[in-house]
Amino acid sequence: MLTNPLPRFARYLATHEWVMRMRPLIMRLEAFVRWLTRGRMGVLDVAGLPSVQLTVPGRKTGIPRTTPLLYVPDGDRKLLVGSGWGEVKHPAWSANLKAATNVGIRERGQQTAATSRLLEGVERKEAWNTAVKFWPGYEMEHRRSGGREFRIFEIRV
Repeated sequence: MLTNPLPRFARYLATHEWVMRMRPLIMRLEAFVRWLTRGRMGVLDVAGLPSVQLTVPGRKTGIPRTTPLLYVPDGDRKLLVGSGWGEVKHPAWSANLKAATNVGIRERGQQTAATSRLLEGVERKEAWNTAVKFWPGYEMEHRRSGGREFRIFEIRV
């Protein structure tokens, strides 16, 4: 049986820093694929990787904000890692998620309510190890960020 080679190739690409410079192009491509599929798929889905569109109220405005994200499958939960493409600052979605507990998750066109929780301590360390094993690019992004400790959230539907 043939397996999809794209997830393996994407994981390989994600370990190379030059890919981070392509962020604007990748984000435009993401928007186009989401538009083309009426929100059912994004670039990560096409590459055979797990992704969700996270909707969470803005912590200051309360206006719902939606962000497409890679997630790390971990049993009956999804792990979201606030790597922010290796930027020095935490991504805005992670600050909004930190302030919220109930969120919306859209996966493959299906919208569901979910709960979120910021992981800390030993639990965070274990989740980090799981995340890096699944997506090795997180280590490179961590270096790029200057060693910022990425926020890791547990999402349960």
